[in-house]
Amino acid sequence: MMTIKTNYVDIKKRTIFAAQIEIVGDKIVSITPIEESVDGYAIPGFVDAHVHIESSMLIPSEFARIAVLHGSVGTVSDPHEIANVMGLEGVYYMINNGKKVPFKFNFGAPSCVPATSFETAGAEIDVEGIKELMSNKDIKYMAEMMNYPGVIFDDPMVLAKLAAAKAANKPIDGHAPGVRGEQIQKYIQAGISTDHECFQLDEALEKLSLGMKVIIREGSAAKNFDTLISILPEHTANVMFCSDDKHPDDLMLGHINQLAARAIAKGVPLFDVLQVACVNPVEHYNLDIGLLQVGDSADFAIVKDLENFDVTATYINGQLVAKDGVSLIERVEEIAINNFDTDFKQVEDFALTPETKTLHVIKAVDGALITESFEAPATVEQGNTVSNTTNDVLKMVVVNRYSNTPPAIAFINGFALKEGALASCVGHDSHNIIAVGTDDAAICKAVNLIIENKGGISAIGSNKEQVLPLPVAGIMSTDAGDIVANSYSTIDLFSKETLGCRLRAPFMTLSFMALLVIPRLKLSDKGLFDGGDFKFTPLFV
Repeated sequence: MMTIKTNYVDIKKRTIFAAQIEIVGDKIVSITPIEESVDGYAIPGFVDAHVHIESSMLIPSEFARIAVLHGSVGTVSDPHEIANVMGLEGVYYMINNGKKVPFKFNFGAPSCVPATSFETAGAEIDVEGIKELMSNKDIKYMAEMMNYPGVIFDDPMVLAKLAAAKAANKPIDGHAPGVRGEQIQKYIQAGISTDHECFQLDEALEKLSLGMKVIIREGSAAKNFDTLISILPEHTANVMFCSDDKHPDDLMLGHINQLAARAIAKGVPLFDVLQVACVNPVEHYNLDIGLLQVGDSADFAIVKDLENFDVTATYINGQLVAKDGVSLIERVEEIAINNFDTDFKQVEDFALTPETKTLHVIKAVDGALITESFEAPATVEQGNTVSNTTNDVLKMVVVNRYSNTPPAIAFINGFALKEGALASCVGHDSHNIIAVGTDDAAICKAVNLIIENKGGISAIGSNKEQVLPLPVAGIMSTDAGDIVANSYSTIDLFSKETLGCRLRAPFMTLSFMALLVIPRLKLSDKGLFDGGDFKFTPLFV
């Protein structure tokens, strides 16, 4: 038996009192009030209601070792990043690795692999694949249905996948950025119960009014917390918190505990905050995660106070997994799996003959996944359309990592590079190589560093180059989380201080410039794509 004396926070009864919590095995057997002064507060563990573990660049076991430092005991995890590279093999890789540590990963069945037919992915999960996953007890839900046009316009394959989830009686996650009116009504009526893509307050309120649950997202690139937090406390029962995509350096600093602290600072009542951060994901997805009640699994955190949520201890199934900033989860040595088959590129591969004098330019929006667009004069040198650093109109390319095909080329504003190039094999969702740079030679060098390492992120300056290899599916590392975080921080700082990028998260933003299911203008390996009209669009006006 384990006995813990601390202040007990009972979310269901909305009370706080000094208590003795007794644990036998993995269960809480009693919670008894005591008449003495005690330190700290016991709260249910935090749960990330929607996250792609792969975006941390860490395999699940390493993600867990860091997450528990922040009081997280579980996640609702969509493995569609690795699925787009490796298919079902990738999904099972995540599940099996996650089982090797005491952390409650709850994986979903990726519903859209590939995300669209307008890009080249490394694998496909068809209806039979969805049925196979849905029959697996380790799959808790259907992950975000990104093909919202397919739902709205009755695509037979999309409807068959939704039917498989309904037959398994498992929740279906949504992805419907900016979808409103009759279209969102039809989307919800298809059985889709959540959305984490709201980027406007009235959009979130409309979806809530129609019975959808809204997940407030605050990741490394997409930041919707400040816009949406006012929906609390009126809609507490139907709101959750998530990170969606969180890079390793950000994960080292905090997780869902940060959102809880920010909500308190905004004046949201304590019990509403904890309901959203700890309870709602467990109840919505029917997770095997305890809620700090007698008879529950002993999954909880001890925090210093109920304002900042600084974590002093985390318990999962009665096991102490983190204490005073030290993770007690042992490292797992894991093999790497991958799918990478393209040759080194030549500088001339990135040349672009002008068709007119004017370009459609993607405008990256800092802190958002959506993009804007504008028209700009093409800069041409010796018959090649090139970057214009003065006006921050830089060449961007997507290189197919699965076969040898010509790069797709577009132009983007917002990165503000003064020299060199950035490249990444983390390119949602197909994870082809995406790069942006001030000249073709730098772009070529950055891309070839990714090819040499069969995945990773790279940065090229006039006198220096840096690379972070990601050998697992080209998007994750098997190294220790702190090592990956430090390496990422170094290359991130290099991109800003040496190359001049002004974005808060350059590599995260870059990775989403190929995500066609987020409006407006994006680039796949097949060409420039208009996510509003859901079709290819010409680069030259």
